[in-house]
Amino acid sequence: MKLLRRGDSDNPDNTRADAADSSPAAESPEAQDSAQVGKGRPTPKRRDAEGRRRGPVAPAPMTAKEARARRKATRGSKQDRKAAAAERRATAADRRARMLAGEDKYLLPRDKGPVRAYARDIVDARRNLVGMFMPLALVLIMAMFVSPGVQAIVTLVMLVMMLFMVVEGIFLGRMVNNRVRARYPDTTDGGLKLGWYAFVRASQLRKLRAPKPRVGPGDAI
Repeated sequence: MKLLRRGDSDNPDNTRADAADSSPAAESPEAQDSAQVGKGRPTPKRRDAEGRRRGPVAPAPMTAKEARARRKATRGSKQDRKAAAAERRATAADRRARMLAGEDKYLLPRDKGPVRAYARDIVDARRNLVGMFMPLALVLIMAMFVSPGVQAIVTLVMLVMMLFMVVEGIFLGRMVNNRVRARYPDTTDGGLKLGWYAFVRASQLRKLRAPKPRVGPGDAI
């Protein structure tokens, strides 16, 4: 008997069988399933996962009265709505004030960047004749209704003003482009687009320009 037991312990086949029985592979099917979660199954779609997190969707309202009751419940109280509206107005006013002050983060895409800021400074430091076109045009249009004989004179004056606008616009666009290239030689912002940008700003009344001018007429740039 002692020899038989020694033989069993010395038998490599029996030793491997015992080790196989005690290995993790011999675990129960439930343990194997729990170990394969997230590995042997396809990844769920995002909308399915979000749908499970959100839970079931509420059924659609059956009547208009029920729909109004739901909207009223989700809107919150009147005081909450007033507070939210006041907060939105304050946020919008703050953003507009920062935009008018010239903060690059709050500017429109057409106004962003040091090149556009420099072009605005060049325009704002000049007294542009083209900026008087709109006020004079309104005066001339009103004068046309005073006397029929004035219409020919008004038409001639407006044509002369438009000619001056074209000449000044070309001169202003070239000047802005030359000065921008001298200060920012590596910039890609220039040409007709930059010249048109300067012309449009020059045609606006100084008080209505946005962002507001940082320099005064005659200041060195």
